[in-house]
Amino acid sequence: MFVKISIVVVLTSLPALAFVAVEPWNSIPPHIDRRVVGGSPAILEAYPWQVSLQLFDKHYCGGSLIEPDLVLTAAHCLLGMERNIDHLGIRAGSIIKSGGSSVGIKAFTTHPKYNLDDKMNDVALIRLKSKLELSNSIKTIKLASSTPKHGAPAIVSGWGTTSYRGSRPDSLLYINTFIVGRKQCASPQYSYGDKIQETMICAASPGKDACQGDSGGPLVSGGELVGVVSWGTNCAKDEYPGIYADVAILRDWIIKTAKTL
Repeated sequence: MFVKISIVVVLTSLPALAFVAVEPWNSIPPHIDRRVVGGSPAILEAYPWQVSLQLFDKHYCGGSLIEPDLVLTAAHCLLGMERNIDHLGIRAGSIIKSGGSSVGIKAFTTHPKYNLDDKMNDVALIRLKSKLELSNSIKTIKLASSTPKHGAPAIVSGWGTTSYRGSRPDSLLYINTFIVGRKQCASPQYSYGDKIQETMICAASPGKDACQGDSGGPLVSGGELVGVVSWGTNCAKDEYPGIYADVAILRDWIIKTAKTL
């Protein structure tokens, strides 16, 4: 789950992405974090794969459209949500938390080896009740087949808070960031150490990060989906890069599971 990491939302000169709370608060799992810090306002056509995962029509996590009726998000966004499936849905084709196309959820599943302790395998799939009509503002994104190299440019987007425990933007924000290799992310240069596991990928840029409400959203590099906003410590702290589920490492599970969901 996105424990302390922010979701990248586009807002100029804002702090890192943050997780957005929704009402009623008690319906949302307390382990979900939100965020995008240091973001800039996004243009709709630039992030057509971005979707908003909503509970009672209010945003609480992000997601990426990988098929017309299939969304990839974070496992921690859906823990304990089975009882609320009739109140869950996604919104696509909009840079604000309304408008665009809204579709209900037919079924979802989380990675069977995800747990809140080590946060490995933080991915989940959502099958929509109907296929979205693809257009300039609604498009699917390709899953990465290899993990990008250390230092590769990347982009995060979302509706998360613009600072740790900060305010939530009304419009989608994005940030430009850079991949931090797994080896580098676990090194003494940063403060995570052995918490960085093989199913994780990191990204960092001074003053920019995903944050509360960005959980489940996309980390994109080279035009491909390389990561899913997962967790972090506060938002945009120099010693704590944002942590994402590594799509390339988890790709086989995603593809296999999609065929049966």
